[in-house]
Amino acid sequence: MDGPTSNPRAVALLLSFLLLACGGTAWGQAPQPTGMRLTELSDEPPAVRLTACDAICPPICDGQGDGACDGQCGGEAGPACDGGCGQAKAGEKCQCKRTSCCCGALVDWSKVPLGIRPMPRPGNYPNPPTGCGYYSFADLLHDQPRLKPQPSGYPSFALMPPSFYDADFRYVEGINPAERTLVERLKRMPLTDCLTFSTGGQFWIRYMDEYNSRLSERNNDYALTRVRMFGDLMYGDRVRLFGEFLWADSLWEDLAPLPIDENRGDILNLFVDLKLFDYDGAPVMARVGRQELLLGSQRLVSTLDWANTRRTFDGARVFRRGEKWDVDVFWTAFVPAQASKLDEWDENREFGGAWVTHRPKPGHFLDFYYMYLENANNQAPMNLPVAPTNVNTFGGRYTGDKNDYLWDVEMALQFGDQTNQDLFAGAVTAGAGRHFKNACFNPTAWIYYDYASGDANPNDGDAHTFNQLYPFGHYYLGWLDLVGRQNIHDLNVQMYFYPQHWITVWLQYHHFWLNQGADALYNAGGVPIRRDATGSSGTNVGDEVDVIVNFHLARYSDLLAGYSHLWGGGFLEATSGPNQASNASLFYLMFQQKW
Repeated sequence: MDGPTSNPRAVALLLSFLLLACGGTAWGQAPQPTGMRLTELSDEPPAVRLTACDAICPPICDGQGDGACDGQCGGEAGPACDGGCGQAKAGEKCQCKRTSCCCGALVDWSKVPLGIRPMPRPGNYPNPPTGCGYYSFADLLHDQPRLKPQPSGYPSFALMPPSFYDADFRYVEGINPAERTLVERLKRMPLTDCLTFSTGGQFWIRYMDEYNSRLSERNNDYALTRVRMFGDLMYGDRVRLFGEFLWADSLWEDLAPLPIDENRGDILNLFVDLKLFDYDGAPVMARVGRQELLLGSQRLVSTLDWANTRRTFDGARVFRRGEKWDVDVFWTAFVPAQASKLDEWDENREFGGAWVTHRPKPGHFLDFYYMYLENANNQAPMNLPVAPTNVNTFGGRYTGDKNDYLWDVEMALQFGDQTNQDLFAGAVTAGAGRHFKNACFNPTAWIYYDYASGDANPNDGDAHTFNQLYPFGHYYLGWLDLVGRQNIHDLNVQMYFYPQHWITVWLQYHHFWLNQGADALYNAGGVPIRRDATGSSGTNVGDEVDVIVNFHLARYSDLLAGYSHLWGGGFLEATSGPNQASNASLFYLMFQQKW
């Protein structure tokens, strides 16, 4: 047998995905008058909704209370547009937005909650198409081309690394309540002058067919299911209470589930945000409780959305989001997922630091950071002394674009103590890309080199293996999750293109080799999975190809499919044996629905 096996369950799941997708299109449609033809279904006024791309140029009412669009939004401006707080200015134009008087202060709900942050630009990022086209399969089905995607607080992709607490639905304040979609009606619900509540969530089901799973000689054919639900209660612009429930399960597996596969009923996020004060025109916020972390490129700190359980922490955080400067200071403890009991923080694994982001001009991002990790647990897999350890990480990143040329550079140095050995390690990433915006299918191409140090001798009193912390390795180092950012070189080429506006094709090629032959190959979780302590097996890990295709079915629905294959190099071939393979592959198919 030399590839993934087929399974009747896969056919059944695919049919289920398609049925769910057909039903899912309604989630993204506002209520429509009866008696309309299929091609007339639209969120836009019939007078401006046209069927040809070249006829959609006239401006479309955005419900912001300007000119002919006055009255289209659902704002309740209060007496004389003063918000009910007696703060109207002479000659001031009435703004179409919801305001209220809370404890003697005027609250502009279009700006609440404070501190919402768009996802920081990752590495090897795509450039989605713009201009007239069908932005979802539902648009194509309804023959409704658009000049731009429909607004949403969620990304138009199956995976969503940002947390739900950063999903920005503030735009809903400018939409007439009668014209909101079902999902939008669950957001921004006024309870009193001071209280507003939002809710939502996500369901996904992912079929996985793994050949030589985890580099064993066994196949694994299974499904992962996940449900997330959140509640978001805002008290004016001063206090926010956010909670999120998670249910993650694994079905029909042939191998024991991984720790990141199952968590049957737990709290993913539960925190309070408090506005402390304003500094230079931006609020300084404090967050206390259980919370996910996502910082910078996610090479070191990420929510790990591919994992069925995601990743979360208990602790405190102070942050400021400004026009050009963002600052995060945090101290937390890691919360490992536990399949059948409530999660608790691991008091032996503390994680904290400070992260500063500067945006000197549009499209340019500078990160500067320091992070501290302490792991007091005793860990020595494959006779490699990994913990107890304390790691100090200093690093920086610069990414930007100009005239469709793209670049991304990040470097990190680590020092500290690892099992009574002095630690000194480092990692470097350098990438260059090009957006061919005038070419067919709007392609973006990247070439990258990634390096993370390894240790030539784990018993010489010095440690040099880079600690990857809490990364989104799946995004960067191959979708098979067999390679982590430790003791590795990776030369990779990546390309995105869009056969249609609603179809994303992402191709990756990786060539991996070890930094030190006597150190191990570490997987995406930082666990050593193959090693030759003598170093005589060489360093060539092999070559991986990944094909990822995302179909954006409707505003809140996606279908993700992909195939990955690793051709093992000399190192994997030399260290293979009984139940230790040198090649591996993966096919997956996933449907997700957000609300």
